[in-house]
Amino acid sequence: MSMTCGEATMRLLARYGVSTVFGIPGVHTLDLCRGLTGGDNAGAITHIRARNEQGAGYMAEGWARATGEVGVAVVISGPGVTNAATAVGQCYADSLPMLLISAEPPTRTLGKGWGVLHEITEQRGVTEPICAFSATAHCAADIPDLVARAFAAFNSQRPRPVHISLPMDVQAELVDEIWEAVPLPARPAPDMALVDRAAELLRGAKRPLILPGGGATGAAADLTAIAEALGAAVIPSSAGKGIVPDDHPLSLSAAMGKPEVRDFAAKADVILAVGTELAETDSYVERMDLPGDIIRVDIDPTKISDLYPPKIGIVGDTKHAMARLRKALEGGAAVCDPRPELVQVRESIAATLSPAERQHVRLTRIMDEVAPEGTIWSADATQIAYTGLFSLPTRAPRHWMYPAGFCSLGNALPNAIGAMKARPGVPVAAMVGDGGFMFTMPEILVAAEQGLSLPIVIWNNEALKQIRDDMDARGIDRVGIDGINPDFQMLARSCQCHAECPGSEAEFREVFAAAFKAGRPTLIEVREGSDWLL
Repeated sequence: MSMTCGEATMRLLARYGVSTVFGIPGVHTLDLCRGLTGGDNAGAITHIRARNEQGAGYMAEGWARATGEVGVAVVISGPGVTNAATAVGQCYADSLPMLLISAEPPTRTLGKGWGVLHEITEQRGVTEPICAFSATAHCAADIPDLVARAFAAFNSQRPRPVHISLPMDVQAELVDEIWEAVPLPARPAPDMALVDRAAELLRGAKRPLILPGGGATGAAADLTAIAEALGAAVIPSSAGKGIVPDDHPLSLSAAMGKPEVRDFAAKADVILAVGTELAETDSYVERMDLPGDIIRVDIDPTKISDLYPPKIGIVGDTKHAMARLRKALEGGAAVCDPRPELVQVRESIAATLSPAERQHVRLTRIMDEVAPEGTIWSADATQIAYTGLFSLPTRAPRHWMYPAGFCSLGNALPNAIGAMKARPGVPVAAMVGDGGFMFTMPEILVAAEQGLSLPIVIWNNEALKQIRDDMDARGIDRVGIDGINPDFQMLARSCQCHAECPGSEAEFREVFAAAFKAGRPTLIEVREGSDWLL
């Protein structure tokens, strides 16, 4: 049976396990839409309409963050690609498997500069620097190879986004064969002899430290056991938050941005860094002082010897490496007990909080107490999330979603939508600032259409306050950081959502708890400086 290439592409994605795509249909994607509506493919892939392609990209990102599986966005050429590019860049920076499928003008026009609709003379060049690869299919026969290459990379390499463009005439080509998914390569196995050497080095440590990142999510149980076996303190990156539960007595949560925590890390004599870039976006300093011997374990060989060259560098799957390391350390006595010192570090952090941070801590404590067990927190780049990195306990991997690498704004709401569609039944809450919320505010309509019981906590300080604070600290006259806000309550209700602005802690507790069962989104506005937070 003949079908269009667009339809065949969607059927092929379903065979690779794709069940949902996010996007906005357009005249350039009509043949891709055929594969989402009828024939043998009916019901295999669900299409969720975003309100902007950036939102679609963020929803695909949220799917990937919450599951580790490929999130997919389908967009038009030209502005669809440029709108989605911010989300693609975020997925690149935070090592997330996202597939962007886009249209492109007809192949006979490519690179000609004729001024055709949605023309970018070299569209793949827009996304190439922020993708594992970006490619244009010049005929239908290119599609199976490109999709196989994408999923092979997702499965066996450091996850990074992929962009595949299908020109309109390629989408419309007739395909007579059935495209099947191919077997995918496994992740590379680590050198077990090096893992055993790492075990010896750790057994001889006096102050071991573990730094887990997003690449270690599959090794959560083993890393917790390793920390306990050694008596090692744990400081995760933002992407590694929850790998070892934040409220574990050996964890300092994702607090490397605090000077007290960096000072503690500088005293470590052996450091086990697993699946982490050791990036400045987690520590807020260009280069940390880590004079101890470093053991780096990463699937990406380029990370083994960058700013922090290791004494032992292990390339390979972190899950297998940590399982071997755990076994090698079994039966030994803990080399130290850092818990009393960790208590002192936590007390020092609490004693030096700013007035705004004290309000953040109070609110995040309440949110943690009220939220259902296993809640996924979807956070924007906002001050309450900066504090939440160390004040809001996360007890499992993939339960803290935060745009550390690219630090884009507006991701929290659509990330939360993607996470809720990927993991039905798992509670999700979004934390946004009043400025960042407006970047992707229209996506609240998607959450309403989908009937999502999503609490959206807006921290309203009526400014781009982090930038205002930075300007004030450097003696720069304030510019561009103040402006009017909408009436958030009226705005939310006009989008068929609940809206609340609690005037007390008891009221917040009530509305926040109810929001997880509301059957539609609930916007909860919390104003900085409210009496009940002080």
